Amino acid sequence: MSLGKLIERLLQLVPVLLGVSLIAFVMMALTPGDPVQIMIGDQVVTPEQEAQLRHGLGLDQPVPVRFFIFLGNALQGDFGESFYHRRPVADVIAERLPATIELSLVALIVALATAIPLGVLAAIRKNSLLDRMATIGSLLGVSLPGFWFGILLIMLFAVHLQILPVSGRIGYSSEIVPITGFLLIDTLLRGNLSAFWDALRHILLPAITLGLPMAAILMRVTRTSMLEVLRQDYVTFADAKGLSRRRVLFRHALKNALIPTVSVAAIETGSLLGGNMIVETVFGWPGLGRLVVESIFLRNYPLVQAAVLFYAVTYVMLNFFADILYTVLNPRVKL
Repeated sequence: MSLGKLIERLLQLVPVLLGVSLIAFVMMALTPGDPVQIMIGDQVVTPEQEAQLRHGLGLDQPVPVRFFIFLGNALQGDFGESFYHRRPVADVIAERLPATIELSLVALIVALATAIPLGVLAAIRKNSLLDRMATIGSLLGVSLPGFWFGILLIMLFAVHLQILPVSGRIGYSSEIVPITGFLLIDTLLRGNLSAFWDALRHILLPAITLGLPMAAILMRVTRTSMLEVLRQDYVTFADAKGLSRRRVLFRHALKNALIPTVSVAAIETGSLLGGNMIVETVFGWPGLGRLVVESIFLRNYPLVQAAVLFYAVTYVMLNFFADILYTVLNPRVKL
């Protein structure tokens, strides 16, 4: 892809991000509830004190003025101060982000490790019992709501079998001083294998809940792509040359069949962030998604707006990189 095309695609992202910012701001402004009244709660304050608090939060300005102030500050990397935490929003988000990224990465690994082998086997053994079971499983994976499936897993593995924890990121007795914020890595860096095992047990259920819908989609894409590749002439020619079936499948067919899978996986990774809000809430996972849900209930406008903008930037950039990756893997495709 030429540099001009790359710049053109980057410039196309600007109105998208601007539109997302505007929609998020308007939606929060239209949401019933006054953040000042929520902060005051049962406390007795005078009208002057309430007006002073409202002025300090910038809520006495008209909505359009507040939007342009937010936009101007955001362009300078300043997302304001959290109403609830009384700290810069960027700092609060940075604290919760490693937990969300760690959960998303483990969910991605679960999805890929499940989808690719199943998709390939389903294509090789088309119309077999395995193929039908994989197809039914993928339909269930796409159809099951994340919150419901998560509760089912909690009931089975945490409540009845009692082999995995219900919620949280790590047990109290296994807590360590963080280094990177990624507990699975930090526990290994600290050489604390029991803490690593504890952190792994805590992340399994939310990662499976989050990764299942993605695995279902990727399995279908891999199966369809593999079936298409297996019909190509070069695969037939490789078979006719007497190459082993294993070599034909894994060296010639799978390499090309995975091109759409990789592209879809890159796009679906952005969806993992959106799904995190529900899954993190169900499992009490202390990540960014749960923070956003809590902030919506508290009418914590600056934090919600900054988080939505962060989600949008991440999703748009992942789609952008997926497009580039597809052109690299398949040079016949032009952006």
